Amino acid sequence: MPLAAVGWPLSPLLVESLVVVVVAVVLVESQSRAAIAVALVSMLLVAVGGAMRVLHPSPATNWLSHVGSIVGLSTVTWVILRAVFAAGPITVHRIQGAVVVYLNVAIIFTSAYRLMVESIPTAFHGLPPELANVQGASPKLVALLVYYSFTTLTSTGYGDIVPVHPFARSVSNLEAVLGQLYPATMLARVVTLELEFRRQRRRGGEEHD
Repeated sequence: MPLAAVGWPLSPLLVESLVVVVVAVVLVESQSRAAIAVALVSMLLVAVGGAMRVLHPSPATNWLSHVGSIVGLSTVTWVILRAVFAAGPITVHRIQGAVVVYLNVAIIFTSAYRLMVESIPTAFHGLPPELANVQGASPKLVALLVYYSFTTLTSTGYGDIVPVHPFARSVSNLEAVLGQLYPATMLARVVTLELEFRRQRRRGGEEHD
């Protein structure tokens, strides 16, 4: 993203390709047929939308690609979240999964912001006009929106990019709320699961004795 922001040439399909790879890898470990089916549909949407955006860019192809990214990343987040919050001991891998879920939220909202900017170029104040009016995957625009998404998720709010459209403000508020509630909820759940596991193991040891 920093390289994209300073103008290094990147493939317009790089983000979509990354989404497809991440979804595929994570869902290989998933036992949910519904999640796999949804992920396959989302990967198809991303692939078709991305190819059509290169050949015949239009608002419809942008919607197709962004919706596919949002659905695919949301499915991956749900699969990881179920594994993180499942019963059992808290391991390093589950803590890593909880962090991945938090970061995934920012990436999902980035796709939503991209869709919003390409549909309503004036939705945000602070974006360069030449980027806000570009239809398609602009690496510089993606880098700026990733930056904005993470500053919103963490409630940093530097103020250089500001939502001005009602839809943009509402989505930004939602991300900020999730960014504050998730760490507290995750910490409480992880502590509860670990205490419950230790309690059950202690009871099992007492019954064995």
